[in-house]
Amino acid sequence: MQTREQKAEIIEKLKDRAARASIAVVTDFKGLTVEEVTNLRMKLREQGVEYQVVKNTLARIALTGSPHDVIKDRFKEQCAVAFGYEDPVAAAKALVDYAKTNKKFSLRFACLQGKVIDEEGIKALSTLPSKPQLLAQVLGTMNAVPTNFVSLLANVPRGMLNVLTALKDKKEAA
Repeated sequence: MQTREQKAEIIEKLKDRAARASIAVVTDFKGLTVEEVTNLRMKLREQGVEYQVVKNTLARIALTGSPHDVIKDRFKEQCAVAFGYEDPVAAAKALVDYAKTNKKFSLRFACLQGKVIDEEGIKALSTLPSKPQLLAQVLGTMNAVPTNFVSLLANVPRGMLNVLTALKDKKEAA
């Protein structure tokens, strides 16, 4: 039995995590052993994701007024919340990958930027390129335009130089 102070501390930690998180994924962990949950936490931590088993009432109180307020009334039975901070796609990928390898673990729903996402939405999110990959693609596209423009401008004097060289060679031969 937790004391009132312990519950208040848990609520404050959840509020802090919810305020910082870009995505909150609620999962069902029924049937997982402590060792499996510990391994899951370690894998998620590598991706910058925090995973916490929560009591529904405490989670509802903590999420009230947070960016993930829309999911607070959906908590039921045993559940845990994964908070992803920087890259929501990385969090979704890690959780979907774990769900594929462990049949006892399942995804319920998530909240991304104030919108509720169902299990299929989480799976679809996990198939997107990660944030670094998207940034690399945008930079590559942005770099391609000036590179092609400079190449195009360089072709005009190069063509003129080829004509002059050919003319010079023709006059020297004559």
